[in-house]
Amino acid sequence: MENGRNGLSAPGLRRLRDVLARHVESGKIPGLVALVGRGEETHVEAIGTMRHDGGAPMRRDTIFRMASTSKPVAMAAAMVLLDECRLRLDDPVDPWLPELADRRVLKRIDGPLDDTVPARRPITVRDLLSSTFGLGMDLTALGSPIMGAIFEQGLTPDLPEPMPGPDEWMRRLGTLPLMHQPGERWQYQISHDVLSVLVARVAGQSFEEFLRERVLDPLGMKDTGFHVPADKIDRLPVLYAPDPQTGQFNVWDEAEGGRWSSPPAFQGSGGGLVSTADDYHAYFRMLLNGGTHGNERILSRPAVELMTTNRLTPEQTAARTALATDNVHLSFGQGQHGGWGFGMAVRTYRGDYAPVGQFGWDGGAGTSTYADPANRLTGILLTQVGMSVPNAAQLIHDFWTTLYQAIDD
Repeated sequence: MENGRNGLSAPGLRRLRDVLARHVESGKIPGLVALVGRGEETHVEAIGTMRHDGGAPMRRDTIFRMASTSKPVAMAAAMVLLDECRLRLDDPVDPWLPELADRRVLKRIDGPLDDTVPARRPITVRDLLSSTFGLGMDLTALGSPIMGAIFEQGLTPDLPEPMPGPDEWMRRLGTLPLMHQPGERWQYQISHDVLSVLVARVAGQSFEEFLRERVLDPLGMKDTGFHVPADKIDRLPVLYAPDPQTGQFNVWDEAEGGRWSSPPAFQGSGGGLVSTADDYHAYFRMLLNGGTHGNERILSRPAVELMTTNRLTPEQTAARTALATDNVHLSFGQGQHGGWGFGMAVRTYRGDYAPVGQFGWDGGAGTSTYADPANRLTGILLTQVGMSVPNAAQLIHDFWTTLYQAIDD
């Protein structure tokens, strides 16, 4: 592979492996699978074990909980509906999501839930796609009545209790006021799960069925879904959320009998997918190819361009920028990309080794998935250590820093 025609150098790839192996040898990361794709060349490393105390080795086909890296893939289902004019960007969502009609909006984000004004306009499809519909996970407002209500109603996926089915979930969501006027402010997470319900209702089938039929199956993503069937469960590692004080490996989710061992009541596009490095590579390569996979078109080129171009104004993204730059102890520097498209971050300035235009996202279960059109490059790093401690984020950082040094042309 010495200076192969796709421009990844053999010494650079060796150094990438050495850096990844060092993280595993430190004892902080039990195992990982990393994939680098450039042009026709694919390079994969599987290092370490499925459990922190040993066990089976990591394999190329190990299945990981994709957490928030579900967002870029799940978003494709909504883009299919846009391509087919079954959804329009600026249509109100009320006909399909009557639970979101006639919204009230908090006068101030930390105020009581009944101190509200009417929404200035209906919520649109565009608001949901760009995470600006008015509700979301706001880490700067933890402890406020609205954030308390979101947790109490079980509207987020990371609680001990699983989320209820889509109709009950929407009913509960509909009892809450918005935090901001529709379209005013980017906010994380909740819009993606609302999109799961919207897509299912428009398509007349479950979100997973539609995603599988229109995106996963055509791309050959056979190990991607919302749970791991029994005949594949040995390929799912334990998920750890280490103790922030002691670093002790606390099990957050077992494979057998864990929360991904049976189909969930809610197929959440915000963080519910499991997948493999090769499945995700197929998806991001399709985006780099302008929506095609082999001879088959999955998405139109304009749909891909819409997803992977910054959609946000400085006003909409102010809170996100503040979170990325001021709460480094939470995000460990992740999130300093500048922009956001549909379902993924888009780099609008050069903040590290990756160029402007790179798109993708990271997941709280220790996953990182990005593609870079300028270099025709895909990088995927999957592990089983949650972001309760900085170790997975530091591994992700070193993966990208080293990967970009392996480009040799």
